[in-house]
Amino acid sequence: MTMNTHTGWIRPLAMLLVCALLGTPLCAQSAAPGPAADASAAKPHDDSFIIGNDDVLAINVWKEPDISRSIPVRSDGKISLPLVGEVQAAGLTPLKLEKDIAGKLKNYISEPEVTVMVQQVNSQKFNILGQVVRPGSYVIANSPTVLDAIALAGGFRDFAKKKSIYVLRQSSTGESRILFNYKDFSQGKNMSQNIKLQPGDTIIVP
Repeated sequence: MTMNTHTGWIRPLAMLLVCALLGTPLCAQSAAPGPAADASAAKPHDDSFIIGNDDVLAINVWKEPDISRSIPVRSDGKISLPLVGEVQAAGLTPLKLEKDIAGKLKNYISEPEVTVMVQQVNSQKFNILGQVVRPGSYVIANSPTVLDAIALAGGFRDFAKKKSIYVLRQSSTGESRILFNYKDFSQGKNMSQNIKLQPGDTIIVP
C-alpha cells in the first residue's frame, strides 16, 4: 500500500522535474489549460468595446440557465432573450448591455446578475476591391496586414498594378491614402509599408 502511494506521487514529480530541466514544448502543451481566448473579444463588464452587428455574445444570467445562452447580434442590431424580449445590442458596450438586460429582468427576477461577453468579433471588417480574385469584405482577425488581406482575397488578377496598391483609412481628421508597392516589398524594400489593417480600411488594387 505504501509502495503504491509513493509511486503515485513520484511519477508526476519526476515529470515536473524533467519539464523544468528541458522546457520542452510537450510539457508546455500538457500544462496548458486549453485554447487561448480571442484577444480581441471583450471581457466581462467591459466598458470599452463597442458591440456590432454579427458579433456573437455569451450572455449569462446567474442561476437562470433557461435565459443564459450564446447568441449572435442580428443585422438590425438587436438580440432576443426569454423574459427580456428584444433588446438593442449594437452600439453598446458589454457593460451597458448587462445593465439593460438586468433592468428588464427585474420584473421577473429579484436582483438579476447578468454577464455579457463577446465570444466572437464579426463586426470589425476591412474591404478589398479591384484586381484580386475575391474582392469583398472580410472579418479582421489576428491583426492582418495588407499582404494577408491580398492572400485572403485569393491573390492578384493578371492585370493588377502591383506597384500602385493603396489603403484608404478614415480617421477623425479625414481620409488618408497609404501606399503599398508590392513589387518593392517582394524584393525586400520598404518592409514597413505592409501595415496592420484597422476596422473600416479599404484596400484598392488597381
